[in-house]
Amino acid sequence: MVLNKHHMSRGQVDRADPVPGGPTRRYAPAMTAERADIIVVGHGLAGLVAAAEAADAGKQVLLVDQEPEQSLGGQAFWSLGGLFFVNSPEQRRMGIKDSHELALQDWMGSAQFDRDEDLWPRRWAEAYVDFAAGEKRAWLREMGHRVFPIVGWAERGDGRADGHGNSVPRFHLTWGTGPGIVEPFERRVREHVATGRVRFAFRHRVDEVVVEQGAVVGVRGKVLEPSAIERGQASSRVETGDFELRAQAVIVTSGGIGGDHDLVRKAWPARLGEPPASMVSGVPAHVDGRMIRITRDAGARIINDDRMWHYVEGIRNWDPIWANHGIRILPGPSSLWLDAAGRRLPAPYFPGFDTLGTLKHLRATGYDYSWFVLTKSIIDKEFALSGSEQNPDMTGKSVRGVIDRARKGPGPVHAFMEHGEDFVVADTLAELVAGMNRLADVEPTGPQIDEAGLREIIERRDREIANPYTKDAQLTAVYAARHYRGDKLSRVAKPHRILDPGHGPLVAVKLHILSRKTLGGLETDLSGRCLTSAGVPLPGLYAAGEVSGFGGGGMMGYNALEGTFLGGCLFSGRAAGRAAAAAL
Repeated sequence: MVLNKHHMSRGQVDRADPVPGGPTRRYAPAMTAERADIIVVGHGLAGLVAAAEAADAGKQVLLVDQEPEQSLGGQAFWSLGGLFFVNSPEQRRMGIKDSHELALQDWMGSAQFDRDEDLWPRRWAEAYVDFAAGEKRAWLREMGHRVFPIVGWAERGDGRADGHGNSVPRFHLTWGTGPGIVEPFERRVREHVATGRVRFAFRHRVDEVVVEQGAVVGVRGKVLEPSAIERGQASSRVETGDFELRAQAVIVTSGGIGGDHDLVRKAWPARLGEPPASMVSGVPAHVDGRMIRITRDAGARIINDDRMWHYVEGIRNWDPIWANHGIRILPGPSSLWLDAAGRRLPAPYFPGFDTLGTLKHLRATGYDYSWFVLTKSIIDKEFALSGSEQNPDMTGKSVRGVIDRARKGPGPVHAFMEHGEDFVVADTLAELVAGMNRLADVEPTGPQIDEAGLREIIERRDREIANPYTKDAQLTAVYAARHYRGDKLSRVAKPHRILDPGHGPLVAVKLHILSRKTLGGLETDLSGRCLTSAGVPLPGLYAAGEVSGFGGGGMMGYNALEGTFLGGCLFSGRAAGRAAAAAL
């Protein structure tokens, strides 16, 4: 056996490559024509789940990825760890009345399936809601997964009962954030590595899915030189040799296209307006979409590749991990949202309500950014930042840290207020506008804000605060949110006048479009089998995770409900791993 039992060859030459925080290891020469029962391409969350499930069924698994070992877990490691559960004990304890029927209504109202190609995505959606309302929580809990007791209310929707959005809070935050959801599956995979049932092939870039006599029988590609870069940073693409791996089944779990902005623009749909010239990147560079094209070339069908999920509340990371690193603000509903010219956004385009509706509206303005205007009282109560590294209290499972956040406001947000290039903090409106106009001259550029016009917009809004009722739709939404105990405790500030100095200083944030998720992809049936253009399975080929639109080729349709990306990786990875093992 050419491959080391515990750490498969990651390079052609025998050399040391220290992994940060781990021991120095030696690398054997690259293999040729190595065999296994199942090859999993992609070592993110979906790949870990698929590999663990297939190995549990007694199969020999090769887990292949172009990145080094320190990137194991992929994008999920950097995530906030939000999961979509339906009628959970946490919801019931918070007084939330949820049901399978309500969740399915919300899902279908958001997905808005309207194509012949939506046959399998619709079936995946129905199966996933069954999973989220059924065994999902117990399955994860048995592996040691836990969630924070306060359920979040993400993507509150477009204002229609049968339209897009979550009717009730369903965003269950993993205790431990992204690393906390990766850990159970990494642990399961490493246990199988210890027995030899799973073997790693880090730094193996797949360039071809091998098809013989109409069936997939393996993969070919290049071995890349060892890399000791830190997780998330771009690794070398220097080639040191060739490889070929053979198996009875291949499961592709390689992710989407969010790291390649040219691919994002190419797939950008006309319904969302012109693609932005300027974006920040919510994912590392290795999320490059290569395997989508490679798998298509092998005979698999891609559907709904014009469906995508990008955020409009992106900010440039003042302490970046990858190039053009953007962080998403997870806002409460109170910030005043303005377009680049200083015009207030109309209902229902409030913070945290309708992501793609807001994106479409903003693309029609002709500018690649927008503004939040708020107070320190609002930012302390309502701002959270997406990402495990931006939530050290939750990631580190620190109860004291969570208490300190509630008392003092989130430390990472305060760091952005101090160091972030997209933040303006000022004691007076005149100073705030001057700072906004300085940022308007920085790429992406836009118009100057008129102080008198902005003051009038704010004062009109502030007059509505005099009463506990209002005709202002955004304030009505704020009052409604505070009826939910979780929002009142931790996410929605008490309504107050923005120009009240007692709640200052004033804050403005320049918001960029943040590339993130691919909602379409490889078409699969409920077993994760890739389908051809004839609608039949391509023997030996499976897909899971974002590369398959999180299931079926796009189980979320046109819109996501949040907390559904990681869950889609879990569900589709489990289905593909089990099905591939059962078929052998």
